[in-house]
Order: sequence, then C-alpha cells, then structure tokens
Amino acid sequence: MTVSILRRAALQRKLDRLPKLAKALIRSAMEEVADNIIATMKSLAPVLKSPDDRRRAGALRDSIGWTWGAAPKGATIIAAVKGKTGGDLTITIYAGSRDKALGKDDAFYARWVEFGTQKMPAQPFFYVSWRAHRRSARAAVGRAVAKAAKQVAGQS
Repeated sequence: MTVSILRRAALQRKLDRLPKLAKALIRSAMEEVADNIIATMKSLAPVLKSPDDRRRAGALRDSIGWTWGAAPKGATIIAAVKGKTGGDLTITIYAGSRDKALGKDDAFYARWVEFGTQKMPAQPFFYVSWRAHRRSARAAVGRAVAKAAKQVAGQS
C-alpha cells in the first residue's frame, strides 16, 4: 500500500511556521499572566514600617517583578518556567534582593515576611498569589498553543 500526501509542500510550510508563531503567542500569554501574578503579589505584600528607618517603606512591594531568564541576585524566586527548548521561554517571578548597593531599597527580608520568623508571624503574599493564578497560567499557555496551531492551519 502506498500513501501520498497531497499538497505536501504547503503542509511543510505550515509546519515550519508553527514553532515561531507558537513561541510568540506563548511569550505574550506568559507576560500577561506574569503581570497578573505580580499585581496580586503587590496588593498582598505588606508595607513594613521600620522604626529605625533602615528600610524604605514599600521596598518589598516595589521589589516584586518578573523577567525573562534569571532573577536579580538574591531574589526569592516563585518559579522559573522553562520551555523544553531552553532559556528563551524561561520567565522568572521574584521578590526581594541581596544588593547592598540599593541601600534602603534592598528588600532582602522577602523570605522572612513570606514564611515568618520566631519574632514575626508569616505574612504570605508570594506563593499564595502563584497558587491563585496557577490554573489560569497553564490555561493561557495552552490557549496560545492552540491559537498558533489554528492560525497556521488557516494559512495556505
């Protein structure tokens, strides 16, 4: 039995376009989800008042962010979502830092706030935000892949 593929060249062109389009749509979806997670984290992050004024009020909240690739040195990392192809689809959500050059803006204490210490109860803002958005994050990436496949299939 012999099988022949009709319009094989057109099919191959579509398949060749799929990875680029899928990557662009996935990156866009990941950015949007990261922005939503960051907004939730910032709304939940306590603004610590330092009696000795060694820390700036709001430094922890302002240290929360996301980046493509690795987080700033010393930051608490929620997750580094890596694609199978490597670093260009790695997004990292983080809080705090270990950069003494930031002075009062160095929010090195992010872990202590999230998990608590003997003298301070935990005030979770970090992982609870991720857990609240985890399903929607996965769904958004899945929708981006499906959208890419549909767009490529619709092109000739």
